[in-house]
Amino acid sequence: MANTQTHNDHNTTTVRNANDIKVSTRTLEFAVYVLAVIATIITAAVVGDNASENGVDAFNAAQAMEYITFLTVGLMVARGLAKSGHRGHSNNNA
Repeated sequence: MANTQTHNDHNTTTVRNANDIKVSTRTLEFAVYVLAVIATIITAAVVGDNASENGVDAFNAAQAMEYITFLTVGLMVARGLAKSGHRGHSNNNA
């Protein structure tokens, strides 16, 4: 009698290390950050540049830089929180 082994392909799973952290430029939060910065720059360039505000720039460059700074700090805090959950366990007991 011959032994036959069957291989079930749909049960194979990719094993991922639970301690892996994505590179910051490959995360959704970084993409959202970049889009928010671009939207802030465009808004600052467009809003308040016509005569309807009597020459007052309703959203000037200083305000735009302030919002971009807030976005940058938020991204840094989010990445810090993501990395704080990273627990690298070493099996080396040297």
